[in-house]
Amino acid sequence: MRYHIDTIPVWDALKLEGECFLCALRRKTELGEAERYLGASVMEPDTRIQVNRKGFCPKHQEMLFGMSNRLGHALMLESHLAETRERTEKSFAALRKAAKAYSEASMLDRLSKKGQSAKQAFEKAAEEIAALSHSCIMCDSIEDNMNRYLHTFFHLYQTDTEFRARFSASKGVCLPHMADLLRAAPEELPAKEVAPFTEMLANLEQQNLDRIQEDVNWFIRKFDYRFSAEPWKNSQDAVERSVNKLRGWCVGQEPNPRE
Repeated sequence: MRYHIDTIPVWDALKLEGECFLCALRRKTELGEAERYLGASVMEPDTRIQVNRKGFCPKHQEMLFGMSNRLGHALMLESHLAETRERTEKSFAALRKAAKAYSEASMLDRLSKKGQSAKQAFEKAAEEIAALSHSCIMCDSIEDNMNRYLHTFFHLYQTDTEFRARFSASKGVCLPHMADLLRAAPEELPAKEVAPFTEMLANLEQQNLDRIQEDVNWFIRKFDYRFSAEPWKNSQDAVERSVNKLRGWCVGQEPNPRE
């Protein structure tokens, strides 16, 4: 098959032979997005508009903070704070009004339609404030990229026999990304291929979960004095690999090699 801009990253991630090639793609995308937002794009009007509106989730705020570019981070925060303050003015006013109406109502009024209306207005204003702290431009961008990679995976799986064989012989994926593949399969594959793909993926996951289970068991045994002289085999990083297989990459060595 001819390689192009969409297939190369998927192929490269699979060739890493890690526990989950999709985790490798996600992490590489995440790091690239963080560098982009703290780099030249910090001054791009379109980017600033999106950052001002969505901001960053706690995880990605922590990530940006740890990248030693305090000025770039501050520039993003300055305009995001300004827009957030402007957007909260209306919510704060509605919040005060609804809270006052609810607090001043009698017990009987609170049970009436009017009292319930004041309570609902209060809750709505609170939800609007919560929404301002729940959005994240990086999460949205990463999700868009991952959806594209999932589409590319199924394209390669259907059209490239070498890719299909290599994936079928791989270490599989983490459980969250297995779920993503299964959710996408009915949309990406012909109906007759969904069952064979599911069978292959389930078998692949079971084999590799068995492999990791053996590694964890051996890791634990190595703390028994009776096995202290035995080799570690492949168990030294069994804890990290188990966590990452069950939940997606989050601990241990980066899923992409250092460049």
